[in-house]
Amino acid sequence: MIWSRYIKHHLRSRSGCPSDLSRSAHWHRQSPQRFIGLSLTGVLIGFTSTACSPADSNDAEASESVNLTLVSYAVTQSAYEKIIPEFAEQWKEKTGQTVTFDQSYGGSGSQTRAVVDGLEADVVALALALDTKKIEQAGLIKPGWEQELPNDSIVHKSVAAVVTRDDSVKISKWSDLANNNIHAITANPKTSGGARWNFLALWGSVTEAGGTEQQAEDFVEKVYLNVPVLPKDAREATEVFYKQGQGNALINYENEVLLAKQQGDTLPYFIPTDYNISIDSPVAVVDANVDKHNTREVAEAFVNFLYTPEAQREFARVGFRPVDQSVAAEFASQYPKIDKLFTIESMGGWDKVQTKFFADKAIFDKIQEKALTAK
Repeated sequence: MIWSRYIKHHLRSRSGCPSDLSRSAHWHRQSPQRFIGLSLTGVLIGFTSTACSPADSNDAEASESVNLTLVSYAVTQSAYEKIIPEFAEQWKEKTGQTVTFDQSYGGSGSQTRAVVDGLEADVVALALALDTKKIEQAGLIKPGWEQELPNDSIVHKSVAAVVTRDDSVKISKWSDLANNNIHAITANPKTSGGARWNFLALWGSVTEAGGTEQQAEDFVEKVYLNVPVLPKDAREATEVFYKQGQGNALINYENEVLLAKQQGDTLPYFIPTDYNISIDSPVAVVDANVDKHNTREVAEAFVNFLYTPEAQREFARVGFRPVDQSVAAEFASQYPKIDKLFTIESMGGWDKVQTKFFADKAIFDKIQEKALTAK
């Protein structure tokens, strides 16, 4: 039972309907398909509870309450648990309307597939723009979503970090991860956006320093040959390392490392400052779903709220690098300066990166096949 999630469907009454209906579900390592089933059940119950009022006279944004579904990747939960109540309070003061949230957290790739397959998210906050683009390609988000919000819709940032089991594990530079005595834990790039960032950080640590593509592939292959397990998402990778005791190093988001430190973790960690990748995570309104649910106004207000200093501070408090420069200055002391911070654009953009590294039979699959054969 590495990772558990709770989905709460808050069903508030419309005019004349019964109130305080709720439904909750709890499961361990649940598949997206199971999640979809539970979510759709919640929606059907919602329709039943509002059937006593005509839909055309009591739409979502004219009622006393409105519900949004937020689908995000695993490690953002600690931030959104603080941000959502702040937004709900402000929305209530502004409109008199109560807003509640259904929330889902998991591997970014898995979350993307769930939305495409029918999970009716109003807002998606995924680990990388590529996943959001897949939802766009499915016809659920309108093209040009990047320009709808500040900073090309990037809502927070991070970099890659490495945690070690104890001081006997010597890692002071990226290349140390290829040593035979290092057994790194990282999530699976096929299901986790964070794991794709980890892979690209490893690759870019070679190419951005002037190394060849072949040298980069050889280095990354050596790292993955010693990876004992590939959890499905970044949060589960953290659980595998800390609670199950597997591996002697963990490649993870800087924000996860900083949050663990705040919570009392004393394991040594290393944030590479010579070369590192800017982990840029976007947010978007899912146009087809907000129009279907008649929740566009509140959904757009929510995603805009994420760029306010109040919300940006909550991201920063749990270790994310804020995109608001004034907030970034407030928290500057907790982030080491990166000498060479490269981006996905400097590696050719997500379309090229996906085809080259993570498509079926691309470089990651070849590396993983060699790793499995060697084991």
